[in-house]
Amino acid sequence: MSAKQVIADLKALASVGKAAELQRFFKTGPGDYAEGDIFIGVVVPQTRKVAARYKDLPITEIAKLTNSDIHEIRLCGLIILTNQFKRSKEVNERKKLFNYYLKELKAGNVNNWDLVDVTAPTLGEYLLQLEDPMAVLNKLAKSKSLWERRVSVVFTFAFLRAGDLEPTYEMAERHLGDKHDLMHKAVGWLLREMGKRDPGLLRTFLQDYCTEMPRTALRYSIEKFSESERRKWLLTK
Repeated sequence: MSAKQVIADLKALASVGKAAELQRFFKTGPGDYAEGDIFIGVVVPQTRKVAARYKDLPITEIAKLTNSDIHEIRLCGLIILTNQFKRSKEVNERKKLFNYYLKELKAGNVNNWDLVDVTAPTLGEYLLQLEDPMAVLNKLAKSKSLWERRVSVVFTFAFLRAGDLEPTYEMAERHLGDKHDLMHKAVGWLLREMGKRDPGLLRTFLQDYCTEMPRTALRYSIEKFSESERRKWLLTK
């Protein structure tokens, strides 16, 4: 079982037409947020099937995937990593996988919104056992890297599932002034998830920050409200 086999399986599924479509969708053009990223045209369900066949791939082989120039190969490696984390009950093993993820994030290999969103909600569970998880979130939140900042928000999904809404609230507050549209979407998404669990807390956030919020973040956050309430908040903005 090796990275070479994984790569061969993915390349066997490649599609030139789909690759061109994905490169447009994921903004790989000059000046775009994913400038220069390379796609071979493998869709996510196919990538997940390949990842499932190599679920016990050693971390040394996963590293060969996550360091690839090809997006779908990195995605496959990250899915394998995330699934191993999910299955593991060993604290030290989960710590090793989490720290490897942070290393790859820092190295710039977790470098698009799909790579963040397929990993961070699960790997964020590691933070639940830390004495000061906010130290990790705040360090990521102040990064110049868009992807580290996005992870700081999406990690809080794990806290929401555990019934702790405060980290999401704090990260949403912290990123109100972020200029990037992908951060506006992430903040709005996590606020919406917070609101599913406590609509009153979301309304409190909106009362305090509605006029400061980027419109995209506001629209995403209120999607589960009634049409009349959505209209009210949008008019307030």
